[in-house]
Amino acid sequence: MSRERSALLWGAVGLLVVLVGGQALVLLGSGLPFGFAALFALALVVGGVVAAASYGLEHRLTGKGQA
Repeated sequence: MSRERSALLWGAVGLLVVLVGGQALVLLGSGLPFGFAALFALALVVGGVVAAASYGLEHRLTGKGQA
């Protein structure tokens, strides 16, 4: 699998983790301290950061034989 595809998939995982966490807060009754638009914006930021980090770190780990 290419590094780009792998990074995008990890970014999608990060995005979904934030969205599932927000949904869990709503379902458990405590609610969100902000609106759903802010939750989606936060999820996009987290997904982008995770994708960028995984893209950069994967090259370093494969160079050291750890991935």
